[in-house]
Amino acid sequence: MTLLSILDLAPIVSGGTAGDALRNTLDLARRAERFGYHRYWLAEHHLAPGVAGSAPAVLIGLVAAATSRIRVGSGAVQLGHQTPLSVVEQFGLIDALHPGRVDLGIGRSGQRRAELAKNAAFERKEAKVVGGLLIPPPFDWSLLAKHPHLAHHATLLQQPGARTPDFADQIDDVLAFLYGTHQAHAIPGEHAEVEVWILGSSGGQSAQVAGERGLPFAANYHVSPSSVLEAVGAYREAFKPSDRLAEPYVIVSADAVVAETEARARELARGYGLWVRSIRTGAGAMPYPTAAEADAHVWTDADRELVRDRIDTQFVGSPEQVAERLRVLRRVTGADELLITTITHDHEDRVRSYELLAETWNRP
Repeated sequence: MTLLSILDLAPIVSGGTAGDALRNTLDLARRAERFGYHRYWLAEHHLAPGVAGSAPAVLIGLVAAATSRIRVGSGAVQLGHQTPLSVVEQFGLIDALHPGRVDLGIGRSGQRRAELAKNAAFERKEAKVVGGLLIPPPFDWSLLAKHPHLAHHATLLQQPGARTPDFADQIDDVLAFLYGTHQAHAIPGEHAEVEVWILGSSGGQSAQVAGERGLPFAANYHVSPSSVLEAVGAYREAFKPSDRLAEPYVIVSADAVVAETEARARELARGYGLWVRSIRTGAGAMPYPTAAEADAHVWTDADRELVRDRIDTQFVGSPEQVAERLRVLRRVTGADELLITTITHDHEDRVRSYELLAETWNRP
């Protein structure tokens, strides 16, 4: 049976506070452990009014203390904003109190999206269906360059004049600190029982680095559904067995909303498009809207095009409907594990979505 895990953004909802979001995260983590989920990962987002996960190591420590068995980790630490030493020390601290339960998921997504927005020529492609899985046209990340706050936000995440090293070199430093082969010693952190993951949205450097260093890899169907097959393919092609991993191991993420009926699930998911629009325009995730707030938005054709790939690849429906679509995702990508992210305005609806999915997925 393919394992199910959770990716939590610690969403702040319309009318709620960051404190509410964090308390909801702790409650969901406790219940997810009872539901049988394998991992509970926290995302890193900055300068977003609708996300409370700006310091994943802090939140992971709180989640680890609130649970007892479920693995806890990052999905992902944005290494371009921190040094390898600081990351290893943070996760070493958590592992010292919760040994053998900590995942250090690392990404370069913030850096990569800034590069794409600034430099990449957008290549238009048609949607296709592969083995029943929708692969939509890619999102044009250069659209984010039009937002006036984007460049300013990037300067706030680093010291003035700081330069981010090559991602591969940063990963090598992380591994050296963890395994005690660096000339300096990260205490705590050195020889910690921390499992290192690489997260990626394409077949670029993240997938290559994960494969070449024999690390497990998480591919983001929920963020970049157009390139998920490219990402997992590049990782498997680059994979070299290591002391850590003998064969490739892939997690694939998916957005999902589950309810007792498809109609109810679609009602719960009505705020999703407007929330994605806030991210895709460069303003940062807005507080997650109610269905009424989403319905009040006057949608333009440009708006709809901006979020179409995410709307079309969100898995919304009854437990059986969503489980079947997830089985297609697993089969087409060859995923060893699936990472589910669910956001609804009401916390109990989100908890119930995860509960219904786990019950159906684990049914003999």
